[in-house]
Amino acid sequence: MSKLFEKLKLGSTQLNNRIIMAPLTRGRAGAEGVPSDLMAEYYRQRASAGLIIAEATAVSEDGRGWLNSPGLFNDAQQAGWEKVARAVHEKSGAIFVQLWHMGAAVHPDFIDGQQPLSASEVKLSGQLPTPKGRDRVFVTPRAMSPSDIDQQLKNFSSAARRAIDAGLDGVEIHAANGFLIDQFTRDSSNQRRDEYGGSVENRLRFMRRVVEAVCEEIGSDKVGIRLSPTNSQWDIADSEYKETFSAAVKQLNTFNLAYLHLFENKPPVLDYMTPLLREHYRGRLIINGGYNQASAEQAITAGLGDAVAFGSPFIANPDLVARYQAGAELAQLNSETLYTPGPAGYVDYATLTGTGR
Repeated sequence: MSKLFEKLKLGSTQLNNRIIMAPLTRGRAGAEGVPSDLMAEYYRQRASAGLIIAEATAVSEDGRGWLNSPGLFNDAQQAGWEKVARAVHEKSGAIFVQLWHMGAAVHPDFIDGQQPLSASEVKLSGQLPTPKGRDRVFVTPRAMSPSDIDQQLKNFSSAARRAIDAGLDGVEIHAANGFLIDQFTRDSSNQRRDEYGGSVENRLRFMRRVVEAVCEEIGSDKVGIRLSPTNSQWDIADSEYKETFSAAVKQLNTFNLAYLHLFENKPPVLDYMTPLLREHYRGRLIINGGYNQASAEQAITAGLGDAVAFGSPFIANPDLVARYQAGAELAQLNSETLYTPGPAGYVDYATLTGTGR
């Protein structure tokens, strides 16, 4: 029997298979960041995944810098996520939500002209659309004060509590891809001289405190975390990346998390770290980065990971699990509708037995 279709337990959550739906930002939550009926339908269609890791979701208003992305910091947003959780559970699926603060990648257009927050006053390389136009270049952020740090710890733990109260099975802490936690972790964006900067131990302190706060709030068996050790989003980098991420993974062992989710493109520009980090990490490991069915099967069989996350294949193939089981051809996504509002290119992809709807 294919290992991809074996059951697996991650923390307190039982999975029906080891095919994970990776978090995919789709921009369907509207200006207020409230998950809609359309989002509930989208995730319901994909509930055959062993675990859905729902898209990156802001833990606070000052951390939301992506057009029409969801949040989880007010009652309306929580009620929207209740609909999503109910839809997935009605199809016997499991769903975590990814908790997100974009840090220096939040343009002032999203936060009434204020400076965004980050580890240090280091401007990221890049731009994103905002409510005021396309390709709005990032600005120099404000270095977070100790009180700012304490507030963000509360924001992450509060969002985690809202996730569980909404009926979601757990949360994934987004500590990857150049966003706030990653901005603390890497020395290109963290130039602090206090207990949160300098040494590897210090630069990992914010990540550890976020994990600790979330675990204390909802229990470590409902908490995962995502790292991207060789990702260079927004030109973020770390001169000691092997030492930094080896230390991060070793420290995460102490929390007894539901899982660690490693994202690495293959081949990365830097040395591929997943095999080394697999040796360091004692818990469940989800691996991610350009896998297909054959390479995922091989990776699980070889012990590289316990489950494999698939991103873009789930967009155009809501029944990806069934297609893999049947050896069927995969549909290709329409890149023009990745972030457009409405159902087109979102809930209208066909399945093997008919339309996605």
